[in-house]
Amino acid sequence: MNISLLINGADRAASGGRTYDRIDPFTEKLASRAAAASLDDAAAAVDAASAAFDTWSKTGPGQRRAILMKAADIMDSKVGEFTRLMIEETGATAPWAGFNVMLAANILREAGAMTTQITGEIIPSDKPGTLAMGVRQAAGVCLAIAPWNAPVILATRAIAMPIACGNTVILKASEQCPGTHRLIATALTEAGLPAGVINVLTNAPEDAPEIVAALIAHPAVKRVNFTGSTKVGKIIAETCGKHLKPALLELGGKAPLVILDDADIDGAVNAAIFGAFMHQGQICMSTERIIVDAAIADQFVAKLAARASQLPAGDPRGHVVLGSLISLDAAKKMEELIADATAKGAKLVAGGKRSGTVVEATLLDHVTSEMRVYAEESFGPVKPIIRVSGEEEAIRIANDTEYGLSSAVFSRNIQRAMTVAARIESGICHINGPTLHDEAQMPFGGVKGSGYGRFGGKAAIAEFTDLRWITVEDSAQHYPF
Repeated sequence: MNISLLINGADRAASGGRTYDRIDPFTEKLASRAAAASLDDAAAAVDAASAAFDTWSKTGPGQRRAILMKAADIMDSKVGEFTRLMIEETGATAPWAGFNVMLAANILREAGAMTTQITGEIIPSDKPGTLAMGVRQAAGVCLAIAPWNAPVILATRAIAMPIACGNTVILKASEQCPGTHRLIATALTEAGLPAGVINVLTNAPEDAPEIVAALIAHPAVKRVNFTGSTKVGKIIAETCGKHLKPALLELGGKAPLVILDDADIDGAVNAAIFGAFMHQGQICMSTERIIVDAAIADQFVAKLAARASQLPAGDPRGHVVLGSLISLDAAKKMEELIADATAKGAKLVAGGKRSGTVVEATLLDHVTSEMRVYAEESFGPVKPIIRVSGEEEAIRIANDTEYGLSSAVFSRNIQRAMTVAARIESGICHINGPTLHDEAQMPFGGVKGSGYGRFGGKAAIAEFTDLRWITVEDSAQHYPF
């Protein structure tokens, strides 16, 4: 499949005619061939978005809402095409692809509903005869940089609210799923989104640093949002800071699932299985640390290991729970984490085998801080179980990480769970539920090394608008001189 750039409403080849290939990680066959954008293409995309902003920012909320709602229905209708692309480009399973499309369409609908919620306020002024207002206005051109792991959800999230707020966008597609990301823009353009409001750049992996740097530096780009690794997020933040550009960063995670001694063990097992192994653990909210009170640990681990051992893994086109990891390197990293932990005293209680890019659901019990898997984001189906003695140690371990995106606490005592949740350093915490959960209207984001800013619903309006102070005053007012 050949993927073109989208600039000012038109499909374009890269200015130098270059392309790059994305290979199916499971079959090792060609998944897609995409245009490899140059710096000239990046500049053309910004110019197109900048020109479109004048008109789009003045478009009424009803028209913006209608286009976004129509795009959501078109996206739903393309679920088969999205599923094929996600399987071939990223090794995802069909259920994960279907969920991506469903939630992404809802993100478009939620953004459409927000067009009439971009409100301001009247603020009392001490100056007689003055009407003072706080007014939100579209910021301008927004650069959106989206990852491969939940490609339809995260790329749609990166562009939907900026567009709803009256901005224009440039989506820098992930090198691992250019076709999937390009198809999102197709849904929007088919819905009637005017030329230049959304532009899509695909680029060869080796060109990413200079293209992103040029896009951020461009004077017309007013906002940047990035979802991806903390390592790259720090580079994005530093570059944005140099140019005084506000950034919204949703980065890595090492989500703790804290299971207190009074937890519903079966409920906690269900949450752990889903949170740890959905999409092979390649989700920023994936359960990355299972922290369980020693008083119930033997019972909990036995049930969890039994369940994990039954999860089928293999060809993502088949009836499996765990499909392919994104690359062979990612799969080999899982073996390294297992070898490191077992050499230092961890007990392998489920899984542990790799076949190509497929790794079984794997659990390591008795993990300690000396092991790589304790602190390192695995981004795969290898999960540590850490036994603790009491609530205080559970909280300390939960916070013993550079990350702070999602978390969860299991306890039958809700007041106790609320107290623990308040002390966990994370942007998200679920009580008696999995670490893995998202809804279009919720404020989504992290703290510490997981980034800053919030996607989702009303919270995102502040990220993609400028709050201005505007007054209407008495022209005959008195001045001191």
